[in-house]
Order: sequence, then C-alpha cells, then structure tokens
Amino acid sequence: MAKYIYFLACLLFVISCGDNKETEKAKKPKPLMGVVQKHKATENVNPRYAAAIKDWKELKAIDSFFVRYRNITPNEALSNAVELKDLIKHLIDSVQPEHFKTPAFNARVNILYNEVLRLVDLTEIAAVKPNEVNTQVSKTMLAFSSVNIKINTVVAKLNFEDEIDIKVDFIGLDTSRLEAVSRKEVYIKRETSKNTKENSAGLNKKDKSIFIKKEPLSKFQDVETKEGKKETPFQTKKADKPTAASDQ
Repeated sequence: MAKYIYFLACLLFVISCGDNKETEKAKKPKPLMGVVQKHKATENVNPRYAAAIKDWKELKAIDSFFVRYRNITPNEALSNAVELKDLIKHLIDSVQPEHFKTPAFNARVNILYNEVLRLVDLTEIAAVKPNEVNTQVSKTMLAFSSVNIKINTVVAKLNFEDEIDIKVDFIGLDTSRLEAVSRKEVYIKRETSKNTKENSAGLNKKDKSIFIKKEPLSKFQDVETKEGKKETPFQTKKADKPTAASDQ
C-alpha cells in the first residue's frame, strides 16, 4: 500500500513540473527579430501624373515590392534585401523617360540605391539588432518616397509650363537656374514667339507696299477768265520781294 502511495506522489510531482515548464515556455517572449514592425507607407506618384510613367516597369516593380515592407519583421526585411537591391539596380540601368534625365532626379535614385546597399550589409552582421534593421528599412522607404515626390514635381512643372505662355523676360525668371528640360521648353517657346512676330511684321510690310501714292488727277487748275474757265498749270506762290520802301 505504501508503495502505491509513493508512486502516486511521484506521478503528481512529475505532472506538476511539466505544467510549470509549459507555463514558462508560454510566457517567454518571442525573439525580437521575428516581431512585425509597421513602417510608414511610401509616397505615391500622383494619379494625375501616372501617364508620365505608365511604361516605366522597373519603377512600378519597386513600388509594388515596398508594399510588403509596410508590415515586416527584421528577419523578413533582411531576407528580401538582396532582391530589392537588384530591382533598384534595374531601375538605374533602365531607359528613363526624357523628362527625368536630370542630375536632380538621378541623385535621388542614387541615394535610394545607397540605402538599400546598407540594408544588404546588415545581412552579413551576425549580431545585428532588430532596431538597426527597422531603422534602415525606414530610411530606404523614405528614399523611395523622395523619388516619387520628385516625379510629381517634374510633371507638375511641365504641365504648368504647357498651360501658360508668358514671356520669361517680362516676369524676371532666371533661366540659368532652370533644369535642362525646362530651359529647352522656354527656349522653344521664346523662338516660336520671335518667329511669329517676325512673320507678322513681314506681312504688314508687304501689305503696306500694295498702297500706291495717289497723284493729283490733273496738274491743271481752273481759272476764271472773261472768256470762261481755262485750265492753267498749278503754280506755287512765290514770296513777295521786299521793296525799297520796306528796306528802309
């Protein structure tokens, strides 16, 4: 009987220890590298300007890829870093629309590439901290937002220049500070305006040459005489000569 009681006590002790281990395991926090971090969504290209990049597939691929980075763990961010780097490299090597071939736009793309390279470097650090990964992800997404904001700015400026036709000299615009594309647009409009004025001036000159100076219908005038009217040539009236009395 005593043996059964001792066996039952040991069984209860083993069960109790197992329950404690399960409770401790449940309370133990997950590794921070596996905790999902929410990031601010990247800025998008204005839908009104979508036509300017409709054929730019490389840019659209990056935009779609960053959607998964809005809610991502540090481990997942690092595992996708190399693929993201390749997409951005394809963007740099792609054929850009003519309006975006400017130093200002290329600088923003290069900043984006540098940020993703730093993210890739974190994959080689064994003791990397979760907050370091999350911070670099935020910087990379912010760099892509800067690219999209620049696209909106460039397209908005082009649309504004197309809608107005004001002489830049009149408004005091410093064309030396404009980008290459903007200077080209201003030059074309200036030359077009100049040619229009020259053509208008030439047409007015041609029209004036049509008019012929009218001469008098007759170089004779009618003079009343006793015999009647008689035509005599026009004579200019000469000034009276001073008389001797007037000289005195």
